Amino acid sequence: MKTILALCLLAFVVGASAQDTCRTMKWATCDGTPPTCSIAIDNGDKQILNCNNLVPKCFLMKAEMYLARNNLETRSIGGKPVETAFVDNDGIYDPECEADGRFKAIQCNKTDTCWCVNSAGVRRSDKGDKNMKCEPVETYWVRLQLKHKEAGTFDSNVLKTGISNTMQSRYGLSPTFVKQVQYDADAHLIVVDVEKDKQDRGTDLSRMAYYMEKDVKVLPLFKDQTPFQVKVGNTNLTMDSILVYYVDEVAPTFTMQKLTGGIIAVIVVVILAVVTGLLVLFFVRKRDKAQYTKAQAREMENMS
Repeated sequence: MKTILALCLLAFVVGASAQDTCRTMKWATCDGTPPTCSIAIDNGDKQILNCNNLVPKCFLMKAEMYLARNNLETRSIGGKPVETAFVDNDGIYDPECEADGRFKAIQCNKTDTCWCVNSAGVRRSDKGDKNMKCEPVETYWVRLQLKHKEAGTFDSNVLKTGISNTMQSRYGLSPTFVKQVQYDADAHLIVVDVEKDKQDRGTDLSRMAYYMEKDVKVLPLFKDQTPFQVKVGNTNLTMDSILVYYVDEVAPTFTMQKLTGGIIAVIVVVILAVVTGLLVLFFVRKRDKAQYTKAQAREMENMS
């Protein structure tokens, strides 16, 4: 009887201990009975988490901004699948989130300057004011461009299986979403296309992409700090770098404002050169015409 009671007590202690941590979020704190896990955002407000799933990217970015403002921790963020794909070049900002963790379509970073974002929270328009109109746009395709450290050549089919298994076990992503894996052995380059149906609103690809980006670039967001590796045969591949491309159901609306100053300067110089050339050509032709008219007049005088 004492043995049974001891085992029950041990099971209770182990279970309580497991519930006191959040598997998918290392910054979370868990308290209460039963334990509730949360992360601090904004001015220290608690955002309740479901630690059985990956934390929405919007909540993670708000938590990172809170940590950065309080000098607790900072974030280091470092070929297109189609022409409309784009990279998150704006880095982190303090987003506005829906109750379920999705990004609101318009983001202003707590300023008067705003922009439209996709479901991954990545800017997809020029910047404007708070009166600009933004509609929700879903990111349905994510391309992960990875480089591995280890030397060697690996079969692309085996590589796809290894990546699919790792993404399922680590991020809970079904292998059915891994549509294609391309491999360049000489460059150690792996290109993974993760895609869902355009009508699918239940699968949030940005969570997986953000967790993987942190895994490769910084440190894991998981409580367990086991590094991200892909098992290919007898080799565990460690990733050296990652670049994430986002493809939306509707193409982004960037205009000339997105061009860098250098590119704009080149365009202006070219335009000025063309205009100058046209003006020179105009005056040369005008001069030649005037000379021709005078010569013709003299010839007529001589004939008379």
